[in-house]
Amino acid sequence: MNEFRYERAVDAASAKTLFANAQRAKYLGGGTNLVDLMRENIERPDVVVDVTGLTQTIEEREDGGMLIGAATKNTAVAAHRGVRERFPLLARAILSGASGQIRNMATVGGNILQRTRCYYFYDSAARCNKRERGAGCDAIDGFNRIHAILGASPHCAATHPSDMCVALVALGAMVHLEGPQGAREIALTDLHRLPGETPDIETELAPGELITRIELPALPFAARSTYRKVRDRASYAFALVSVAAALDIDEERGMIRDVRLALGGVAPKPWRAFRCEDVLRGAPAKEESFRRAAEAELKGAVGLTYNGFKIELARRVIVSTLAELAAPEEARR
Repeated sequence: MNEFRYERAVDAASAKTLFANAQRAKYLGGGTNLVDLMRENIERPDVVVDVTGLTQTIEEREDGGMLIGAATKNTAVAAHRGVRERFPLLARAILSGASGQIRNMATVGGNILQRTRCYYFYDSAARCNKRERGAGCDAIDGFNRIHAILGASPHCAATHPSDMCVALVALGAMVHLEGPQGAREIALTDLHRLPGETPDIETELAPGELITRIELPALPFAARSTYRKVRDRASYAFALVSVAAALDIDEERGMIRDVRLALGGVAPKPWRAFRCEDVLRGAPAKEESFRRAAEAELKGAVGLTYNGFKIELARRVIVSTLAELAAPEEARR
């Protein structure tokens, strides 16, 4: 048991102060991931700063966007009427992500910053560059069925586990931060890093920076959106492949005006499918277009010994999800 001190922040300013006064501090949201990591001696903070008392509001903006406090529980976000109406893919992603008990505890900020569930990361007997830079990666030549096919490196092939983040990335979410150098914003697509040669550095957060809010820009056509998750079992399993998508179709011409698409379970970060979106804009809303778009996004995908099936699986899930959204409204009910 590693001794640590528990501190409870009342606002962002006190959280930053408590963090700065410790040598190895960690912010605590719902604790659904951090506590596990502490039990496994992967995280060894000397101070845990509880930030669950920070903003837990969901603010609907007149332009159609939303502001969500980082301490808001996942359950509250998924149940919010405005989220369900404006951004249904987000509600569906959260509901597919964990048990009700975990959603009741987990916070939005904590969900974003949760760490990989790679077997080797949790196994102290295995080599893992996330735990110790330069140690090696046993997943590369090991049992890598759940690992990345996009964005991996020879040093790490772990995937990001969040479902919620896949939907947020598709929606172009912005992350509001406060830290020792003041407040700033960063796109969620840029918050998480690819492993490269430094898999132990997972985000662009500076030391002591705290997520305070998540901003969802207005996106009217997100009302026509969904989240599809493929996993080994129907409940409480992480995604092998997931797709978050929103589609805007000119119904008279049958052409795609705009689209948002992101992938989960396939990369070290929530993967915004920019190539796929570029192919689809201005294309006919037909299966042939969806296949071409999927091929473009997965052109650079690389399978390992046991996860090569994910490439074809991702292709099929992209096509079927887009086909579902392109169907007439009565067929989607």
